[in-house]
Amino acid sequence: MQVAEVVARRSTCLRRNIGAVIVKDKRILATGYNGAPTGLAHCTEVGCLREKLGIPSGERHEICRGLHAEQNALIQAAKYGIAVEGSTIYSTTEPCSLCAKMLINAGINRIVYRDPYPDDLSRLLLSEAGVTVERFTRDASD
Repeated sequence: MQVAEVVARRSTCLRRNIGAVIVKDKRILATGYNGAPTGLAHCTEVGCLREKLGIPSGERHEICRGLHAEQNALIQAAKYGIAVEGSTIYSTTEPCSLCAKMLINAGINRIVYRDPYPDDLSRLLLSEAGVTVERFTRDASD
């Protein structure tokens, strides 16, 4: 989770900084953070349309110029030909329903998240698909 937290620092989202790390056999396969597609202006440069329109968290993802951290991690793996089936994704925030569907289809079988996200459909889909979902909590030694 510490790696996901470091990756989240690269985020260019004005609302929430999220990092994700895909891991298999104790090896990092790919990372992602939320932000605009490669080569496009970031929200830090042009502002946030969802914020301007007063759209609550968890709604109207389609008008956001950014990709979610989980999406970017999956895209990075695909771009470099890295198979993620059977892996775990660590994310600083619980996935939304769109990311949940992508993670299911990519064969991710375990999700570990730190902060909850208001998306009951995501939880339902992941449960139905048999994906293990765990909330990360630090113990006193961390």
